[in-house]
Amino acid sequence: MADVRGGWTIEWFVTGNGERPLRAFLETLSGRNHDEAITLMELQQKWGDQLRSPNSEPLGDGLFELRGHQVRIFYIYRPGRRIVLLDGIVKKKGKIPSGVLDRVRQYQQEVKAMDAKAKRGP
Repeated sequence: MADVRGGWTIEWFVTGNGERPLRAFLETLSGRNHDEAITLMELQQKWGDQLRSPNSEPLGDGLFELRGHQVRIFYIYRPGRRIVLLDGIVKKKGKIPSGVLDRVRQYQQEVKAMDAKAKRGP
């Protein structure tokens, strides 16, 4: 599912079995956290790779996070002004848990593999 308002295309990462981790995460949110997540995604769509701290931070190797008060949304950029939203967490303090980083980096690798396969063709 893609949305092209603002010049950037927002795509949801879809696992091999059809799950959308970020959508599932958003469905768990309410109140301020939900509103904040929506606002962050709208900012990302509008500003793309021009969005900077405090709303966006690089995590290394092409992985980024949208940063709200507690909400974190992980994403990557793809060619053609595309942003793939991978997953999210509510983070209260400290570093992002290593298990979460491992999971979103795996999602990132899956997107890269799909792009490489699409380049090669069927």
